Amino acid sequence: MAIPKLKHTDSDNFFLLCGPCAIEGEDMALRIAERVVSITDKLKIPYVFKGSFKKANRSRIDSFTGIGNEKALKILEKVSQTFDIPTITDIHEASDAAMAAAYVDVLQIPAFLVRQTDLVVAAAKTGKVVNLKKGQFMSPEAMKHAVQKVKDAGNENAWITDRGTMFGYQDMIVDFRGIPTMRQMAPTVLDVTHSLQQPNQSAGVTGGRPEMIETIARAGVVNHVDGLFIETHFDPANAKSDGANMLHLDKLEGLLERLVAVRKVINTF
Repeated sequence: MAIPKLKHTDSDNFFLLCGPCAIEGEDMALRIAERVVSITDKLKIPYVFKGSFKKANRSRIDSFTGIGNEKALKILEKVSQTFDIPTITDIHEASDAAMAAAYVDVLQIPAFLVRQTDLVVAAAKTGKVVNLKKGQFMSPEAMKHAVQKVKDAGNENAWITDRGTMFGYQDMIVDFRGIPTMRQMAPTVLDVTHSLQQPNQSAGVTGGRPEMIETIARAGVVNHVDGLFIETHFDPANAKSDGANMLHLDKLEGLLERLVAVRKVINTF
């Protein structure tokens, strides 16, 4: 997958994008990374640490947006250097691309912004892997155009991540028919935790259904998804972003053990 430091690529497991929603500080990032590295090394799961260096898409002006761009990016770099793992972060403006690419291995395009040509092209031109989140308003078939933008910019390393589709005003659904469709275009990831968001709440704080994480993740593995995206935190209730739909870090190992077992069975067919 053209990512430096990615281990266990010779296993038959899905790869994992996992970490906190946002970088809240160095200690929390290192603590989460250390635990996930321990689990993924044990289970031989290729692992990319995920953390947003800033949160530009917030419901309210007083919502947490970050600890400072350079400070957060340097923390991502330290995670990579400390544990010898690749990292991924999302970008929101074309000017973010080169800045973030100096610190991380994969650039992620948020779902709301995946049709923004300048942003996608800027990410592609860094030469980094570009993870394209499927817009909540887009069909799986329409993602071929986003992938083609990356390729037309001279970069063959694109992924697609499904993070659910809007269902009414305050809910998301995952249409698993889209996975084989998008896998024909690029390696495809299922964003388990964001697929369980309940956005547009009257309080201006997104809700979620974390009790459904294993249900969605199992269905993705059964349907041959290439990767899983799971946000996790050791204290979701007090996380500064998306705590309502994150998986508690203590539950991650058991979940991944069961998902690896499902994958082994599926690989026999």
